[in-house]
Amino acid sequence: MSLTRADFHEQNLASAQAEAQRLFGQKAVLQGAWLNWVASQIYALRPAAYASMVRRELARLQETS
Repeated sequence: MSLTRADFHEQNLASAQAEAQRLFGQKAVLQGAWLNWVASQIYALRPAAYASMVRRELARLQETS
């Protein structure tokens, strides 16, 4: 049985949030190099749906910072 999109989201949300926090935490460390670094980190994530979740969480973190 395959996972629905909602099931996938529910099962992976906490992990995606934690990964986004980890990536966002490097922003102050890497400063100007952060954007290229974070893009490469997200690009390496699989599956693509998970990478999108991390990207959305990261955008949310950036908006609230």
